[in-house]
Amino acid sequence: MKMEMGLAQRQTLHIAMTQELQQAISILQYSAQELTSFLEMKAMENPLIQLESPMVKSNDTYDARIRSRKTNGSDSNQDKWLEQIADSSEHLADYLISQLIMEALPNGEKRLAKQLIYQLDKNGYLGVSLEEVAMINNVDIKAVQKCLAIIQGLDPAGVAARSLQECLLLQVKRRKDVPELVITLLEKDFNNFAERKWKEIAQKRSVRLTDIQAAADYIKTLHPRPGAAFTNERPQYIVPDLILQMDKDGLELQVCEHHIPKITYETDYYTRMKNYADERVNQFLGEKRQDYRWIMNSLEQRKLTLMKVGTAIVNIQKDFFLKGPRYLRPLTMSELAQMIDVHESTVSRAVRGKYIQTPKGTFELKIFFSQALQVSHHEDGEQASASQAKAMIEELVKKENKSKPLSDQRIVEQLQADGMALSRRTVAKYREQLGIPSSTKRKRYV
Repeated sequence: MKMEMGLAQRQTLHIAMTQELQQAISILQYSAQELTSFLEMKAMENPLIQLESPMVKSNDTYDARIRSRKTNGSDSNQDKWLEQIADSSEHLADYLISQLIMEALPNGEKRLAKQLIYQLDKNGYLGVSLEEVAMINNVDIKAVQKCLAIIQGLDPAGVAARSLQECLLLQVKRRKDVPELVITLLEKDFNNFAERKWKEIAQKRSVRLTDIQAAADYIKTLHPRPGAAFTNERPQYIVPDLILQMDKDGLELQVCEHHIPKITYETDYYTRMKNYADERVNQFLGEKRQDYRWIMNSLEQRKLTLMKVGTAIVNIQKDFFLKGPRYLRPLTMSELAQMIDVHESTVSRAVRGKYIQTPKGTFELKIFFSQALQVSHHEDGEQASASQAKAMIEELVKKENKSKPLSDQRIVEQLQADGMALSRRTVAKYREQLGIPSSTKRKRYV
């Protein structure tokens, strides 16, 4: 049986712009976490509302990044709705101090060393001058230098450096069998090396460009931000609002509700209080009952609107989900709003802070909206989006000969051969936005 790559929608989505929907819009824009907080607040205010906490399995965490590219696997198990972004919560300062207390230092020097540790930034660099520390603590500069040397001898290697150059040198000095050229480049030719004035260095040091390339590859194994593995913030999580799955019948979209507390109505409480036959109590109960109904209706409308917007996105961007980022079509919120007969602001609220989990990764809904390129076209007459152009540039650079990297002009020519016309200036702008260096800086000497 031929596989139908359409979206199997299993819900009725007839949404009219009623007064009820106008009320529901007020909570439509909430992300999953914001909605949970909102419901918890309402439950505290309304005795007729009871929340059942969602069940979350401890092993439901997986890959840390918000992916905009294909992942290694295609497992789309619906239970895997929680993605952890950061998994290290130990403070860098705490880690260093735990090592410092093992050092045989007088109390005065330990206090001074702790002050230096607390001055480190999130990347592990020392952002204050030693002279300033000495003046504030009324000590000799040599005492501060001694404490700094002790901290720089702790783990992670490279910590408490005052510059990138010092950070890298601190690391190589701990290693064995470091190529001599690596030390020379870091100690004596750091600026020229960083600016890729390699031919000048090769002539000055009587070495080959391939030797400098080998040294550069070694230096890339060092850590320019030794403190980055530590964080002072609690782990953050991505909770998808929509889950897209692929089966033999095609694509299926579902609203993910596992993480949202379930609301139940306190019938017993309402009945007991109603028996008091007090006018003020009855008025209170009536208001809270109406509040409960409004919340339930709003949640249902939120679910239907998310489903409607998500269905339209999946149908329009079907090739993106099946083939990859380069097939992302140009789409504006205004265009999608017209297609599903809602106001543009409704679409904007519906996609705000929302994510969709797919077999190819988890994506923020807003990435599916981009303007059509005015200067771009395909031979089949279809317009191209800026995101699609960037994906094509990224793919070309990935496949290029690294010893002869593509110039921006060559990228323009290859894109044109593929049916997309872009100016060299636009290619350069997109390349920079992608974080891709110029061809000069991408060149490898082999």
